[in-house]
Amino acid sequence: MSGQGGAKKLALEDLAPGQRRSFGPRVLTREQILSFAREWDPQPFHLDEEAAARSPFGGLIASGWQTAALCMRLVVDGLLDGSTSIGSPGLDELRWLKPVRPGDALSVELTVLEVTPSRSKPDRGSVRLGYTCTNQKGEAVMTMIARVLFLRRDAAPG
Repeated sequence: MSGQGGAKKLALEDLAPGQRRSFGPRVLTREQILSFAREWDPQPFHLDEEAAARSPFGGLIASGWQTAALCMRLVVDGLLDGSTSIGSPGLDELRWLKPVRPGDALSVELTVLEVTPSRSKPDRGSVRLGYTCTNQKGEAVMTMIARVLFLRRDAAPG
């Protein structure tokens, strides 16, 4: 996959099955976990360290939704922000494999699985991407497969 350094935006034509990119790491703090949980996923093992210690997780863990959001942020900052991406029609699968704990440094590896030019809209295509989010030990904590729509280079605005 192309870099973001020049004026040329990453477009559908730049993507091919098998390409890989890595982004991160980014550390998730205790305060970030608690703040996200209070607002979006107020379950005891995300919010309360004593309750979390008594849970099957044995301590405070991040919401899987927070892990997915952090992974997405890494991909936006590292790839999508300098591209012709016009959004996503959705996910094919999302799996949370291991708990994410305060202080974990998360990275994501992105793999292009499939590139499909649109038959009905020739200015764009669909790219199936595999995401693997890992912690600082190299353990996979989340996987996701998503489709992202990219414009062709000659259809991209400025």
